[in-house]
Amino acid sequence: MTTVNDPAVVAEVTDLYLKYEEALANNNLEVMDSLFWDAPEVVRFGVTENLYGSEEIRNFRASRVNPKIEREISHLKVVTFGKDTATVTLEFRRIINGVERFGRQSQTWYRFPQGWKIVSAHVSLLPV
Repeated sequence: MTTVNDPAVVAEVTDLYLKYEEALANNNLEVMDSLFWDAPEVVRFGVTENLYGSEEIRNFRASRVNPKIEREISHLKVVTFGKDTATVTLEFRRIINGVERFGRQSQTWYRFPQGWKIVSAHVSLLPV
């Protein structure tokens, strides 16, 4: 039977997610890249873009016009399934072009032999 929310696994993935959030806020491309699965199968659906494969994700981040993402996160929830699979979901608040916007994010993480990696991600904004 699969163990759901083993406290040690939840803590491990939570720490990794917070590392990702810090890298996002500071546009640390190296850290963000290291946390995403380096494979053509990885997917990231963003607010305005659909990215397939690690190369598309890297290219998008490198060419981002406003690279620092300042936001407040809330309702961070990490759910783990066994020792190798986890989901991270959260809500966030950002100011975009002077307008307060609310959004949500979800990620699926998988533990490979080389460590935890994000294998799928989705970011969306709620309507104004």
